[in-house]
Amino acid sequence: MDTAHRASPPAGPHSVSRSGRTCSGLAVAALIALWMAAPSQAQTPPSSMKAESVAAARVAAAAPHIEGKTVEGKPFRLSSLKGKVVLVLYWSTGCAVCRDKMPELRTNYEGWAGKPFELVAVSTDARMQDVLDYEAIISRTVSTRQRFVQLWAGDSSYRDNLGQHAQLPAGYLVDKSGKIVERYLGRIPPEAWDRIADLL
Repeated sequence: MDTAHRASPPAGPHSVSRSGRTCSGLAVAALIALWMAAPSQAQTPPSSMKAESVAAARVAAAAPHIEGKTVEGKPFRLSSLKGKVVLVLYWSTGCAVCRDKMPELRTNYEGWAGKPFELVAVSTDARMQDVLDYEAIISRTVSTRQRFVQLWAGDSSYRDNLGQHAQLPAGYLVDKSGKIVERYLGRIPPEAWDRIADLL
């Protein structure tokens, strides 16, 4: 996990507005340009999404369980983050909507350094190599302050109790007590950042 390298930006979360709509650096822009050239595979086209699928839906759920290994091979359990607000994101390198959202996620993650907030991304790619290729690009173009936990759902050690995801990205907002308070399907809406700010 990269949290040991994170440092608080000057004068608070300068790279984060409550709506989370700030631009990333040139390096991230180059990364997205590269990955946008890849074919989209996993996401549901926005034009076919139902309104209720793209809107945030409040859910009442028991504490989610996620465990496995990070792409760096380190053991991980979601329960170890209890006491923090956590955004769990299921995504795929073949999902254009997911790739488009990554710069915003990274910028906001860095902006909330020093706050009790963590971001956990779970790749649903069929091949581990696709995730490793993506991470290789990230390691060269993205600051360590913008790197968060990344898991691969295909690893033999991976377990969760959240079931299948009909659309990507799929997000679960977990409060400090470890309970899911929001679920997002098809996109992470701007108001999700307001909700996170309220929970911090």
